[in-house]
This record gives sequence, C-alpha cells and structure tokens, in this order.
Amino acid sequence: MNTQERIHEQVTGHPVVLYMKGTPQFPQCGYSATAAQVLKACGTDFFAVNVLADQEIFLGLKDYANWPTFPQLYIKGELVGGADIMREMYQSGDLQRMLTEL
Repeated sequence: MNTQERIHEQVTGHPVVLYMKGTPQFPQCGYSATAAQVLKACGTDFFAVNVLADQEIFLGLKDYANWPTFPQLYIKGELVGGADIMREMYQSGDLQRMLTEL
C-alpha cells in the first residue's frame, strides 16, 4: 500500500482524524495543542496521527489535500482545516454541529 492509499484509508476509516505534531497527550507544537484541545472540548473521540513519527505520512499529507501545514483535521474523509479554522468553527458552534452529525 502506498502512502496516499494509507492516508485515504485512515481518513475514510475513522470519522474524525487529526494529523498533528506529537500526540494529544504530548503535542509538539502550539497549533497541534490547540487542535487537540478544541476536539477534546467538543467531547468527541478522534483518531490522532503523529506526523513526526512517520515521515512518509508527513510528506504525503501535503499533497493529499494540497494543505501544506499541520495540524490537519478530517471529518468523514473531508479536510476541514488547521488549528485556526478549527478554533473559529468551535467559537461559532459550527464544529460542534459537524461532530454531532457523525
């Protein structure tokens, strides 16, 4: 299985996927920490992938959705965005609505 297939399998095999630097328990950048905190505040379970632990995923994700930075949030296989977008969506209530529709 090539990298693009692995990414596709991850984002379609889990309702909510967060590609981040580090883990939800030990984020390794401020944006990843924010993203994980937002999802925790929503009370949703999510599948987290530490891109620093897998160089192929780190490089492949930049091409997968043409989004060059991390974190990256996928809901139902679709890219939602990074930490800033997640924070704005959380503040407006849009993220919570998306997650309750799962």
